[in-house]
Amino acid sequence: MVQQGTIVHLAHGQYRLREALGGSAYGVVWRADAPGGSVALKLVNTSQMARAPAALRHHWIDAARAEARFLSGLAPWDGRHIVRLLDSGDVDGLPAMALELLDGDLATHLGVLRATGRPLAAAQALGWIAQVNQALAKVHAAGFCYLDLKPGNLLVERRSGNLKLADFGTSRALPSEAHAYAGTASWQAPEQFFPQSRGLYRTDPRTDYFALGALLYWLVCGRMLDYGAACAQAYAAHGPGGAAMLRRAHGGLPPTLTPVEAARFAQAFGPAAVQAEALLRSLLAPAPGTRPAHALDISRRLDAIRSRMDPAPLRRAA
Repeated sequence: MVQQGTIVHLAHGQYRLREALGGSAYGVVWRADAPGGSVALKLVNTSQMARAPAALRHHWIDAARAEARFLSGLAPWDGRHIVRLLDSGDVDGLPAMALELLDGDLATHLGVLRATGRPLAAAQALGWIAQVNQALAKVHAAGFCYLDLKPGNLLVERRSGNLKLADFGTSRALPSEAHAYAGTASWQAPEQFFPQSRGLYRTDPRTDYFALGALLYWLVCGRMLDYGAACAQAYAAHGPGGAAMLRRAHGGLPPTLTPVEAARFAQAFGPAAVQAEALLRSLLAPAPGTRPAHALDISRRLDAIRSRMDPAPLRRAA
């Protein structure tokens, strides 16, 4: 069992665990010291592993190995918006990774800004969305669907102001076959939250673009979509079965974007309001086939919005 002070040996070096930083269902992340400086050391959560059924344990191990393979295959320049892998190996037979240590996640960063009365400008929100869109393009080009885009999985590099996508344990290879539930309910597209036949889910890169739209709304308006909040509440109360209860309560799928939300979002963009709302609506379209097909389309539309925005600071959405 690892603990503070444990020395972990990976392929290219050794790392002394200093403090636990956080974790997910199957992983735990430590701040660790190495000769070249501190790193984020990601290990498999052995306590969760011991309680999980055998099939889930195998899935977690496979996901960790797939994450290491994906990150190790990236070119050096891909590290601009995707967290960099520094080292990898096994600890007690389980996969482990040393990752670059950044300055916390986007949710925490924006929480501090908003608590101190510093709202996020719409232009900054667009810039960050463009960065995340670039990261998703790399993930999709590598043959994966990310499937867990949310503020907690975006790390902030304060020095550059950049965001970096992290935690690829939920990612699935493309083309994605129907699969079991995965991800975080409050940021999921309908096809990722509401199962098809046999209780399975069929996702593709456009599933990630829905989450990108939910993130864009959250950045601009400072709150989660009502749709995302409803899905999160249903899942918290009933697990995956909450999807059927939510569908029955609404007589079908709940609206992914309400008129009030659309108006609240658009008012932040001044002369670019029409273009900004159109992009949000397309990203949040309930049917995957009516969302943008690729990152280049999203990038062009983001550029068009920025070109129409007043040079004067824009208002934050009310």
